[in-house]
Amino acid sequence: MRDLRVIPADELGDSPEAWPIVERVSLGKGAIAEFVGDTILTPDGQPIKRQYLLHHGATATLAIDEQDRVVIVRQYRHPVGFVMTEIPAGLLDLAGESWLSGAQRELAEEAGLAASEWRVLVDYMATPGSCEESCRVFLARGLTSVPRPEGFELEGEEAHMEVALVAFDDMVEAAFAGRLSSPTLLMGVLALDAARRGGRLDDLRTPDAPWPARAQRATERRP
Repeated sequence: MRDLRVIPADELGDSPEAWPIVERVSLGKGAIAEFVGDTILTPDGQPIKRQYLLHHGATATLAIDEQDRVVIVRQYRHPVGFVMTEIPAGLLDLAGESWLSGAQRELAEEAGLAASEWRVLVDYMATPGSCEESCRVFLARGLTSVPRPEGFELEGEEAHMEVALVAFDDMVEAAFAGRLSSPTLLMGVLALDAARRGGRLDDLRTPDAPWPARAQRATERRP
């Protein structure tokens, strides 16, 4: 193997950067995302074109009950033609709503639950080569039943989804067996499994921990 630089632990991490956008063309806009084409300048001044989706971003919640069972939803996903096993999740599309509040709202809307303890499991960017979407996966414990928020009604695919419980160990087994495909669920389940095995549960970040992807999204990135 050729001689590669070894990055020390204190340098390891993604770094925000914004190459100049000289032109943006809207190629299509829907209810959730907009497809755009940007012309950007590389550091040596060469123009290149990139097409991708602008997206609000999202939160998701791995909710664990006292018997170490995961709250899941089984929901039809038309683009892939599957009923997916997922965890409660939703868009960050309400102005002024905090990341934690968004996760709490979605947990109440989809599962009729609240939690007394919240931590951050993992942050990830879904498909950074083609989409702006970022997601924060929370760990929620101390679950109690609550009414769904006033005025909220399940509709579309959500009106037909199942809410259920699955033993955590069964989730891990199904993940490695290839029976689960939701990236958000996999991120949450495998991150929690790793945290438990590595003795890191007490070191999980607080719900208001910095989220660099959201700070970068707030930066003006238009021509």
